[in-house]
Amino acid sequence: FDAICTLNTLQTNASALEQVRRERCNPQVQLQAMRGFLERAGITVEELDHLNIIHVTGTKGKGSTCAFTEQILRSYGFCTGFYSSPHLVQVRERIRINGQPIGKELFTKYFWQVYGRLYETKDAHGGTMPAYFRFLTILAFHVFLQEKVDLAVIEVGIGGAYDCTNIIRRPWVCGISSLGIDHTQILGDTTEKIAWQKGGIFKSGVPAFTVKQPEEAMAVLKDRAKEISCPLWVCPELEDYKADCGPLHLGLAGKHQRSNASLYKQPQLMGTEWHGRNQTLKHGAVTYFLDGAHTMRSMQACLQWFTETAAQHERNASGPVTRVLLFNATGERDSAAMLKLLVPCHFDFAVFCPNITEAITSCNADQQNFNVSVENMLTRCLDNERSWRLHHSLGDNQGTQLLIEGGLPLISEKKADTLVFPCILSALQWITQGRDAVLAAKGVLAVKPNIAAKAALLRSAAEIHVLITGSLHLVGGALKHLDPESSK
Repeated sequence: FDAICTLNTLQTNASALEQVRRERCNPQVQLQAMRGFLERAGITVEELDHLNIIHVTGTKGKGSTCAFTEQILRSYGFCTGFYSSPHLVQVRERIRINGQPIGKELFTKYFWQVYGRLYETKDAHGGTMPAYFRFLTILAFHVFLQEKVDLAVIEVGIGGAYDCTNIIRRPWVCGISSLGIDHTQILGDTTEKIAWQKGGIFKSGVPAFTVKQPEEAMAVLKDRAKEISCPLWVCPELEDYKADCGPLHLGLAGKHQRSNASLYKQPQLMGTEWHGRNQTLKHGAVTYFLDGAHTMRSMQACLQWFTETAAQHERNASGPVTRVLLFNATGERDSAAMLKLLVPCHFDFAVFCPNITEAITSCNADQQNFNVSVENMLTRCLDNERSWRLHHSLGDNQGTQLLIEGGLPLISEKKADTLVFPCILSALQWITQGRDAVLAAKGVLAVKPNIAAKAALLRSAAEIHVLITGSLHLVGGALKHLDPESSK
């Protein structure tokens, strides 16, 4: 706990984040700073050269591609390291050995080793300490070197060319998953600019693979590969592979995962798990559909998956089903456009809440985010609710009321189809109305009578189906409550 709380002090506040954005005009300085932090932590780039790294970037699917790759290599007997982001429940999820998050004792030991070296040298370097993601990247390298993994699968954070993981000089292979528009303030506002950034992980003489891309993006990638002298191959569709065992089956749901799997093909991929992506949890009368989609492209894929999967569950239901959307979006995301995609799903309720697991002081340290103030989070939720109502021609959201006795003024009484809650737990408790034993064990949500009355449809339904999407952090916070084992 102390290690995680100390780690959280490396999260930059909103004003510092704004300064970082202004400094993006000279991104090469960021890589130079990363090299300095790495050396202060006692790691040389020469040591990284011997780590046998598989480096993966992309707009969507890079995490899934990494998950496929790691599982395949582990199945062949290799000792694997896996670094990814963000985490869903525990920060230790970001650094894995043989598919499992490193244990608490191991995390604590290596954390203090790296943090201690950096802290001891900070006065000689202007008092600087690496920011949160930069520190975790250094920690991951340290863990993989100390644990002597056979190879390490490294997922890029944002972009590629100037991402702090690009301190890697000699990976064994590079991969680029599907490209699209995301992080435009950092990477640029066109597919070509984004492709240029992603192609920045190419290295001279190191083979690189990509899936089929938009024509303009593919042209940029080919130019980058030629410029860097990197051999680049385009992977065929998964269906084009010949397998003696018959059709290929994936452990990750969703048709979009097939292109991710084609980057690293293997006939038997059923063992691949990537929590929070196309994940279904059934708790008695309540079924949760979880997908951390947070871009237009990933939301389209989520919509296709949810439409098909929810329809199957509804056909097997014992009676009427009430359908609920639990949504949040953060950062620069175009939440209004994503919500518009979800309108055809015909939700009976649209529920919004910030990425706060519980509105209490004992909130899990792994879920704390100091980069965004609570006020900003709640304002974003109200904006999302307003967008949903406008998409449904329900009018603007005026005259908010208190949701919970003594709670925050967040809820409109005008329509029963939209609600805003102060935290993930309160939202889940209202949606499930005591019908999920896991949540019921956490107590009863006290709400005003008029709010309780709106839940009649939830109480009378044979089953409740809940789609949780818009943010990986929202999905992670929900899993903390719905899957307690993931918090251990």
